[in-house]
Formats: sequence, C-alpha cells, structure tokens
Amino acid sequence: MQAPVLETPRLRLRPLGPDCEAMYLAFFTDADASHFYGGPLPPKGAWSRLAADIGTWSLRGFGVWAIERREDGQLLGTCGFWQAADWPRELTWWLLPAARGAGVAQEASEAVLRQAYGPWGWTEVETYMPDDNLAARRLALRLGGAVVRRQHFPDGVARDVLKLPCPPTPA
Repeated sequence: MQAPVLETPRLRLRPLGPDCEAMYLAFFTDADASHFYGGPLPPKGAWSRLAADIGTWSLRGFGVWAIERREDGQLLGTCGFWQAADWPRELTWWLLPAARGAGVAQEASEAVLRQAYGPWGWTEVETYMPDDNLAARRLALRLGGAVVRRQHFPDGVARDVLKLPCPPTPA
C-alpha cells in the first residue's frame, strides 16, 4: 500500500522515499535526538530503519509518513503508525531537534489520527513510550490520550498504554 498524502495548514505528510535518507541519518546517528528510538545507530543502521519504515506500508498497510513543511519542503521528521512482529500497533513520531517545540508533532499526529479513525475506519489508536520520555507523554496527553493499562513489552520494560481519541476536524 502506498501512503496517502495528508495536508495540514503548515505540513504535508507524504510517503517516505530516498530523499529521506539524510534526515534519517541526521536523526538516528544523533545520540540525544534518537535516544528514545533505539539510537544512536551507525549510518547503515539509519538506512536500515528507513528501509524498514518504507516496507511497513507493504507489510502492514500502514506506516509512518515523512513530515514536510509546506512552505519550503523542509523535512522535519516522521509521524504515523508502527508495529513490529511482536509489538502492539502504536502512533509514533520523531522530529529533528530543530523542528521541536513548534507544535509540529501535534499537528502531524492529529492528521494521522483523523486518517486512522476516518478513511481507515479504525476504532482504536494507542501509543506508548518509556516512562522517562516526558515530552512524548505530554504530547499524548495534549492529544487527549488516557492511560488504559500498564503493559509489559517484549523488551521486558513495562509502559503505560494510552488510548487516543479522534481529534476534531479543523475549522
């Protein structure tokens, strides 16, 4: 399945492609930026992560989008859905450090939640993060997330799982 293009007032969420390689390299080789996402990774690991994220669309019928600023085409990060073989599906996002703090992750997350609950007809979207990822937890709560359970994950770590509602359509 090819990712549909989603647009918000400031952002375009579009399929990942070869032009995302530099963004993945910058993010995943940066220890501070990628700490909560399995990083830092060597350059080959960043490329493998991009390839896996592209392939998720074919394997699962969903995945993450590249977040692009509409005004200049600048790539800012990713947002969408992820599910490894033995993990539950989740809403996920990451941003390059320069894109943080401007509401990009929230705007992108709201767009993908509307896609999931609307055209895709999903009845539930959840997210989870390590307890010390306070920025992700704050965003999940701003999105209307509510803790529905504490779950042990395949990596042996227990995490809160938050259910996210469908955000209203912007006026």
